[in-house]
Amino acid sequence: MAAPCRTAACLVLATFASEPAALGETVEQWGTFELALEGPADGNSFVDVSFSARFSSDGVSIEAGGFYDGDGAYRVRFLPERTGTWRYVTRSNRPELDGKTGDFAVTEPAAGGKNHGPVRVHGTFHFAYADGTPYRPLGTTCYAWTHQSEELEEQTLETLAAAPFNKVRMCVFPKRYTWNEDEPPRYPFAGTPPRTWTFTRFEPAFFRHLERRIGELRDLGIEADVILFHPYDKAHWGFDRMSDEDDDRYLRYVVGRLAAYRNVWWSLANEYDFMEAKEESDWDRLFGILVESDPYGHLRSIHNGYRLYNHRQPWVTHASIQNGSAAEDAARAVLYRDAYRKPIVLDEVKYEGDIPKRWGNLSAEEMVHRFWEGTVAGTYVTHGETLLHPSDVLWWSKGGRLRGESPERLAFLRDVLAAAPAAGIDPIDKWQHPEYGGQAGEFYLVYLGRQELKAWPFRLPKRGLAAGMRFRADVLDTWRGTVTPVEGEFTVREDDAYSFADVEGRAVPLPGRRWVAIRIQRVTEETE
Repeated sequence: MAAPCRTAACLVLATFASEPAALGETVEQWGTFELALEGPADGNSFVDVSFSARFSSDGVSIEAGGFYDGDGAYRVRFLPERTGTWRYVTRSNRPELDGKTGDFAVTEPAAGGKNHGPVRVHGTFHFAYADGTPYRPLGTTCYAWTHQSEELEEQTLETLAAAPFNKVRMCVFPKRYTWNEDEPPRYPFAGTPPRTWTFTRFEPAFFRHLERRIGELRDLGIEADVILFHPYDKAHWGFDRMSDEDDDRYLRYVVGRLAAYRNVWWSLANEYDFMEAKEESDWDRLFGILVESDPYGHLRSIHNGYRLYNHRQPWVTHASIQNGSAAEDAARAVLYRDAYRKPIVLDEVKYEGDIPKRWGNLSAEEMVHRFWEGTVAGTYVTHGETLLHPSDVLWWSKGGRLRGESPERLAFLRDVLAAAPAAGIDPIDKWQHPEYGGQAGEFYLVYLGRQELKAWPFRLPKRGLAAGMRFRADVLDTWRGTVTPVEGEFTVREDDAYSFADVEGRAVPLPGRRWVAIRIQRVTEETE
């Protein structure tokens, strides 16, 4: 075996380091280890040179694909999911890159930090970080934010740092669409804009910029829902109609560069069915490449226009759904859970805005309402903002500043969910009372939506209940962001074949306004 790689050509990059760290330094669990080697710069190394590394520790062995980064630089990145000493050996069809070995130490994440590992599916319908910390997606949409000026991108990051969102939907390829028809500052392939490209030669500067922004989202504790293909090109650049071979090569290259970032999700496409050059079988093939190329099993989905993809396929981890009407009523949203038996993310329920399009002119109240309906249905909802701007800087596409009224109210929902049970919010009585979500017998969110009630008879679906159980209640104003505790406790008894009610027939007093929810929590000896 070749001697360990100890030359200046080898660089190890720790997750939070802004500069390459020296060999021998440690990397945090779920951080990013990077090995860089110097190799051939002649010919077309993007297609002529294969490069990967096998990482091993205590009987665990993981193969990670490397990539060519231009100017004779070859890199392989690794996401260590366990602590201890890891060893690597490189593999290549070029002798100067083959058989290089070394080791590094992986330590536990710093206490109190934002490193909880990648997000995984948890409990069939929900999510948690790798360390077990619950993760409740409260996402936003910012499709082309990494294709703007440096100043505007920095403004977007500053806005996200103060916003309630913990996931951003974003495209790899630039986007050409209404209110977003500027040429981007950089392109993913070598060539001459707008249509003359060499698809066998990537432009490393483009991908370095993208991964820098994804790393900055990671440091803010925000997941990057990376959209790998989209139809908003219409042959202007031609990225939406590459050959199968070019698609496959591009996908492997992106995965090689980004898979070692713990905050990456894969969205295979946005409105995949609007990409006229592709068949359903193409998406199945591309999902296969994702599964094969990503050794860490990041979350994977695909977003629809009119036609839903078959989210029951085993390679789909969660269903990313576009359907505005589904979030108008929890009874509609819950049907997707029943159909797919996976986490449901209603990634597009229309946007808060004032554009002359029916998908982009929701009021802020309606946007917040749809989040709450989706929440009590046991699903997750994604935000977007399309408020007109004199320079066409709409958040949904270009980022910049949030100017709508919904984010402040969604921060209140975030806080309510943070105090909910770790198991998440599930439907309580989806056949008759879809307004109830929570964990039966322990925790309830009752969302009353547009109803303007002065009182709510204390009544709970019988599942999980027994006579004598005691509960406390709070009235939540989901628009004003207030919590009003209800005086006293409610003790329940069986009232009919389907429900329990307060033994004294008490009701919860309400303000007679719309957008009210009731939070009900069981009182036990531990919570008294």
